[in-house]
Amino acid sequence: MTAAHHRTPLGRATLGDQLRRHARNQPNKVAFVSYAPERTETTYGELDAAANRYAHLLLGHGVGRGDVVAVMARNSVDVVALYYGTLKVGAALTVVNVLFGKAEVAQQIDHAQPVVVVASEEFEPLVPGAPLVFGPSLTADLPATEPECDVDENDVAMLVYTSGTESAPKGVLIPHRNYLISTAPAWSWGLQTGPEDTWLFVMPFFTIAGLGSMTTLTLMGATLVLPATVDPSTALGIIEREGVTVIAQTPTFYLALSGQPDFGAAAVGTVRRCMTYGGQVAPAAIEAWSAAAPDVRWGTYWGQSELSQLGTVGWFATLDDIPGGDPSWIGKPVTHLETRVVDAEGHDTEVGELICRSPSVMLGYHRDPEKTEAALGSGWLHTRDIVRVDAEGNLFFQDRLTDMIKSGGMNVSSQEVERVLHTHPDVLRAAVVGRPDPYWSEAVTAFVVPRPGREPDPAAVITFCREQLAVFKVPKAVHVVAELPVDAQGKVLKRELRKA
Repeated sequence: MTAAHHRTPLGRATLGDQLRRHARNQPNKVAFVSYAPERTETTYGELDAAANRYAHLLLGHGVGRGDVVAVMARNSVDVVALYYGTLKVGAALTVVNVLFGKAEVAQQIDHAQPVVVVASEEFEPLVPGAPLVFGPSLTADLPATEPECDVDENDVAMLVYTSGTESAPKGVLIPHRNYLISTAPAWSWGLQTGPEDTWLFVMPFFTIAGLGSMTTLTLMGATLVLPATVDPSTALGIIEREGVTVIAQTPTFYLALSGQPDFGAAAVGTVRRCMTYGGQVAPAAIEAWSAAAPDVRWGTYWGQSELSQLGTVGWFATLDDIPGGDPSWIGKPVTHLETRVVDAEGHDTEVGELICRSPSVMLGYHRDPEKTEAALGSGWLHTRDIVRVDAEGNLFFQDRLTDMIKSGGMNVSSQEVERVLHTHPDVLRAAVVGRPDPYWSEAVTAFVVPRPGREPDPAAVITFCREQLAVFKVPKAVHVVAELPVDAQGKVLKRELRKA
């Protein structure tokens, strides 16, 4: 068998090939239900034809194997078709954050160096140069035939920029093979995902959670429901109307849904799995969902862009199912992942940095060999996440390496303090950071959002923490705020709180 065998459709394994197979094997299966704003359905056959038209559009603009295409637009079937069209010509797609200002957009475009930029009309003024603009005429006259292009499973499929919650975003290079031989199988076995699923899909495509999950779900032939907005009230109506069976979102989203007046069995009765990431679900949200949908199972999972998204998974129905009752539990490694927990010298330990090996590890950081070497040079991916591992192999998230607070010579996990704050009857959400202090080096500082109708007293909150935490972990100050600064996924921007 020659290498050429894998560079033709005969034995090739690329993401675009799988979409073509769906179009042949289940052309009438609904791939997307879109609300933009009218409800429309797109089948796998229609999606593949649209992707082929975009492929021919890109070929006409000189895009080829190894190039980058950028897009700035909200979640839509057009973006998905452009993505698959990009992959079919051997290029990689990068999606620009729709919350960016003009300078941030220019920075990502400059770093990604795309050959072509596509934008929706509302974002065209933010994009430098003259981007192509989504519209009915953009691909209307182009053929829907499969392009004949040289593509390989090791080619880069996506250039995903990290969220930048701790530092400047980095461009993560992910090839086709990661999803085909690692991430998608791990979703099937670990997240119990399959073609019968109907997903409420609110994760933005400019994140690995969005672009990666969309990739996996379309590889599997599932149905994705794209709301026009992530407004909780609208989302709740769509869940009921479409018979949504699976939701995956940050804890903030579940809390917001459970607070809606129409939340209840009638609205969420079809939901079978609620998956969450990027933090811990507030006990109030779990209680509300358990009352409305007793059969719902919660999936906690952890991952990174550098791992093509998925790393660990754990399932629970109630908080009593969580090992040791520890809400920092993030499950166990998925089947394709090897892990170690190591100290600063690289020795195995119970609490330390999680390092990984897997077929899903990124190729590296785009145009950043130094950070690539720092992350991968040891032969393991250094996640910069601190975890605890128990005798059964369960992993418990402690903190980001950069969020660990050094106070009075002691290490304080911001997440441990946050868990205590979340149990206070007046506190809805909490975030803890270390702020510069001449005596403590870093002072443990808490920011809390009140529960509706409550007014947390900072002194009383500190007393509450003192009853449950070692004295060096107790916040030196508690600030009551209306809301926490978050990114598009609801992850708290702790760098902003450190400056507040």
